[in-house]
Amino acid sequence: MLRIAVQSKGRLYEDTMNLLKEAGIKVSSTKRTLLVQSSNFPLEVLFLRDDDIPQTVADGVADIGIVGENEFVERGFEADIVKRLGFSKCRISLAIPKAIEYPGVEWFNGKKIATSYPGILRKFMQEKGIDINVHVIQGSVEIAPGIGLADGIFDIVSSGSTLVSNNLKEVEVVMQSEALLIGNQDLTDEKKAILEQLLFRIESVLIADGKKYVRMNAPKSQLAAITKVLPGLKSPTIIPLADEDWCSVHSVLDEKQFWEIVGQLKALGAEGILVTPIEKMIL
Repeated sequence: MLRIAVQSKGRLYEDTMNLLKEAGIKVSSTKRTLLVQSSNFPLEVLFLRDDDIPQTVADGVADIGIVGENEFVERGFEADIVKRLGFSKCRISLAIPKAIEYPGVEWFNGKKIATSYPGILRKFMQEKGIDINVHVIQGSVEIAPGIGLADGIFDIVSSGSTLVSNNLKEVEVVMQSEALLIGNQDLTDEKKAILEQLLFRIESVLIADGKKYVRMNAPKSQLAAITKVLPGLKSPTIIPLADEDWCSVHSVLDEKQFWEIVGQLKALGAEGILVTPIEKMIL
């Protein structure tokens, strides 16, 4: 049995549970107990505060955990980064009141900065040769300048809307963060084998994310040009049709490039373009 530590609430909780669901791992979420066992995979889920996950994994209370990179770096506990998961992305930034003109990072010299990430902040400022007064606060960091508690803040930024609503502006991005799958450094061979099975499922889900399966009919006279537009994972699949002058072309597209490429395909004579979402992709 492999034990995974998961954030007990918030966006990372939702993203993690969706990932496990897409990986075919059934975990009851109706009863928010501390420890829940999967009904169809040798995995039990331990629900914790996000800042407790790095130590829990490092100490072996949990074998693996999914945690924000910001929390993992801040806590500084010894654990392996098993996989970068690519979701729950954000950045940790310095922000100051909008009305203040910002000349550069030297503005922070001698200032009081409110943050929940003092370790990352101090390291950054030491590298820049800036002396600051760190005020550690948990939650609602963005209100600190408005109530006179600090001159600026160092906090997580996603859309930036929270900063705007508190009359703050982002002036320095210190680090980018995403969800990490971390692991204890002393897993048994049995647990490593279960982790490999879990990784296989997770990777199949993540690879398929944002991908579309595309099929179309194409004139053979334009096939060379069309295959250049559609490289696919290795190369497009070409299937003969009853009409000898035409063939069926199958490929996988990244959703970010979809409309641009479809426009090129139509210009090259492709017809009957059919687009299908991909749930899993096994390489």
